[in-house]
Amino acid sequence: MRISRTKQRWAEGKPVLATVAHFHDPQSAELIGLLGIDCLWIDLEHQPLGINQLENMVRAARVSNMDVMARPGNGEFSRMARLLEAGASVIMYPRCESADEARALVRAAKFPPLGQRGLFTASPDNPYCMTPLKDYLRLANDETVLLAQVESPHAVTQARAMADVEGIDMLFFGPGDFSLMANVPGEFDSEVVRQGMAETARQALAAGKRFGTLITNLDQAQRALDLGATMLTYGGDMHFVRQAVVEMKHAFGPLGFVFGTTTRDPPQDAAV
Repeated sequence: MRISRTKQRWAEGKPVLATVAHFHDPQSAELIGLLGIDCLWIDLEHQPLGINQLENMVRAARVSNMDVMARPGNGEFSRMARLLEAGASVIMYPRCESADEARALVRAAKFPPLGQRGLFTASPDNPYCMTPLKDYLRLANDETVLLAQVESPHAVTQARAMADVEGIDMLFFGPGDFSLMANVPGEFDSEVVRQGMAETARQALAAGKRFGTLITNLDQAQRALDLGATMLTYGGDMHFVRQAVVEMKHAFGPLGFVFGTTTRDPPQDAAV
């Protein structure tokens, strides 16, 4: 069984930078890994992705030994084993609101005695029955990283209780949904969002767990690192392609080239 690159970075005392796979394309996943990114976030909460697509993207990511972080929908505990068996090594669980919900995540994603994940060894995770069973069960529990997302003001009040759950590795603050729930949609630099993030970080670290968050610019990245973050997610393949095309238009426009005007250029920090 492969060793988590995320955990390797943490053991080295280094933070992890992840990015999002918006394109459902193994080539994009392979390229991002070959460029040295440690972790690719594949979002099955919002995107119309199936397990077969996920498995092929994971396979492409493994060319460079890049971790894949899969996010199911809220309450999709029965889906957790399939995500892990397909080869995801990090699970980001969205909209976690309580310690009970965090415990349900651990039950679904960890083998006994820590959890109740069912056994299936003929999968890329083992891989394909090639790891002795006792070693596989131990390594799967050790190398699978579980993130509970804190995405509402109420969840912030439950942050310490969630972080105290055995098997939870990190509290991951989600500024997007938090800003919606706090009535400041998209205002990631607002005081209420900053306070929510800071309190989440404090409670995670006080429990001896890790803290991470999504950022859209370098100032936010430094702020999160100053709070003790050891995982940041930034941008995504679609954002990077879009920005490159915008820059090409700006470069070639003065030479007399004319471009379609069906859409407007995005703002510079449109990386959510």
